[in-house]
Amino acid sequence: METAPTPTRIPEKLFFRIGEVCDLIKVQPHVLRYWETEFPMLAPEKNRAGQRVYRRRDVEMVMRIRTLLYEEKFTIAGAKKKLQEEMQRGGSRAKGETRQSAAAPDQPTLLPEPPAPPATAASALAADTMTLTPQARRAIKIIRRDLEGLLTLLNSDASIKS
Repeated sequence: METAPTPTRIPEKLFFRIGEVCDLIKVQPHVLRYWETEFPMLAPEKNRAGQRVYRRRDVEMVMRIRTLLYEEKFTIAGAKKKLQEEMQRGGSRAKGETRQSAAAPDQPTLLPEPPAPPATAASALAADTMTLTPQARRAIKIIRRDLEGLLTLLNSDASIKS
């Protein structure tokens, strides 16, 4: 008899619809929509038709929330606090958690001192993030997520038309 849940493998896709995410984590769509209102770190984009579009990191976050609530028996408030602590520690996770996609990290990697000046504006922004207020960090994170989403949408639109 197996007591530990089998980790769910996330398909290699750019975007997931709400139904696909629900099938992966075995919850109803209204549960995901509720979690979006309770967990500010879970904010899937919406496409032109207004449908929620989850990226891999959103799916990983949903899986982490589900683990905290259903398996580790946290309350909503407790899970929210735990996730915020994990994010402040740079996204480190407890044993057996899903790994964060290297292609789209949620948090900039904070190094003690970069050995050379940053080569790009993005790396300069990541280096300066340590001196920003929490509100500014959140705003930058949202802007970054929006820009990544736009870039991905543009790339996917271009591949469809080709």
